[in-house]
Amino acid sequence: MRVDKYLWCVRYYKTRNMVTEACRKNQITVNGQVAKPSRDVFPLDKITFRKDQITYSITVLDIPQNRVGAKLVDIYRKDETSPETFAHLELLKLSKEHYRKTGTGRPTKKDRRDLDDLELGAD
Repeated sequence: MRVDKYLWCVRYYKTRNMVTEACRKNQITVNGQVAKPSRDVFPLDKITFRKDQITYSITVLDIPQNRVGAKLVDIYRKDETSPETFAHLELLKLSKEHYRKTGTGRPTKKDRRDLDDLELGAD
């Protein structure tokens, strides 16, 4: 199975087009080599890819016939991503929130647009 179809089938990406873009940006490697979207994957291959500031590392256990449900994903892959990376992402989210708490200080551009929408809706 192609690497783009595999990562879509095991629900790491929402669309195959997103996986293809990640391959073009050299964000996906199979067994340490940068992968094109058409690269075939086989059981026991190691796939490493970067998504949402997390570097995922998975091992292919089996090849699905088509996209599988979220509960069945663990049959087809073994996630070897360290828990520290997820903790680091959580820390990043907390630090951004600490920088400027929501609703304090000067409104952002998005806040201003939301206010404008409310004012227009009230008329």
